[in-house]
Amino acid sequence: MSAVLDVEATVGATSVATARRTEVAAEAAPTTTIAIVLLGTGVVGGALLKLLNTPAAAKVRLVGAANSRRQQTDATSLASRSLREQLNSQGAARDNAILLAALDASGAASKVIVDATASTSLASRHAEWLALGYHVVTANKALAGGELPSWRALQAALANGGRYGDSATVGAGLPVLSTLRRLRTCGDSLLTLEGVFSGSLSWLFNQYDGSRPFSALLREARKLGYTEPDPRSDLSGEDVARKLLIIARNAGFSLGTDEVDVQGLVPQSLRALGAEAFLARLEELDEPIAELHAEAKSRGCVLRFLARLNQRGRARVGLVEVPLTHSAARLYGTDNQFALTTTRYNTQPLVIQGPGAGPEVTAQALLGDVLALA
Repeated sequence: MSAVLDVEATVGATSVATARRTEVAAEAAPTTTIAIVLLGTGVVGGALLKLLNTPAAAKVRLVGAANSRRQQTDATSLASRSLREQLNSQGAARDNAILLAALDASGAASKVIVDATASTSLASRHAEWLALGYHVVTANKALAGGELPSWRALQAALANGGRYGDSATVGAGLPVLSTLRRLRTCGDSLLTLEGVFSGSLSWLFNQYDGSRPFSALLREARKLGYTEPDPRSDLSGEDVARKLLIIARNAGFSLGTDEVDVQGLVPQSLRALGAEAFLARLEELDEPIAELHAEAKSRGCVLRFLARLNQRGRARVGLVEVPLTHSAARLYGTDNQFALTTTRYNTQPLVIQGPGAGPEVTAQALLGDVLALA
């Protein structure tokens, strides 16, 4: 028996069949394009813009960007590597409706608003945007760490299917919230929490040994970009309190802002000053900090700015003495540390530690939450 094969015809038929299967698969596969509007092109937003120009963000399409005064939705301008600088002097007047229209017109499977600001007014819109069908990814703590009714409104909006990417709100993207949620899904419960939640305050007290005035270190931290332009935002402890509220609420503790005891480092005499006047009087911080340091040292301890939550829901933020054997006494640089004692991690806490400040790691957390939507 013999057979004669028409090789050319067979190959051609195979190619057509393969092409058709590819075509059908492409038609059946959902689009993975993610369209985003970026609100806030400051330090963190600027770092995110750089990440959007890398292969890691290939599935992400920027359809709008805005600072507090101007915005851009033109594709050519958005593709420019100098977009952040251009927005300082060019672009249309800020109009959220136009930015949302750009998202709607994108045809993307996932439409995301990225809030890289610290604006309370923008944070108050998150629940509304979620209810309208947009996803929200944010580094802004003002909603989840703000008033309790706003937190509850956020949870109600999420019940309708929206996604809220909040990894960047705590620990500059360290896997704190994701770990806590996974533990709760598995039936575990948070009992107590302790840690250093501020990269700037971590750096200041890791460095401070009494040999240099605290004010000198504070000026250095500000120059390095570790603090806000007005360091009272860090020294007040309010930012740490917001992070503590976010973690506690995600753990099931319905705490209000008035239920966190915040012991800040800014004396009453310096709280009402303008930013420049405050910076001119930083030396007034030196003596009180030096006295506390000397007392701690005499007892073989060091100072650390800790956040604490106990099993009864009592929350406190402030400067405390810890022994040299304490895990917070052995931090480095801007390290954050989160020690979670749970029903199952009871004998020894689960500790999450790593750099807790910096625009690059915060922007990476934002991008990670955006990509998770794909």
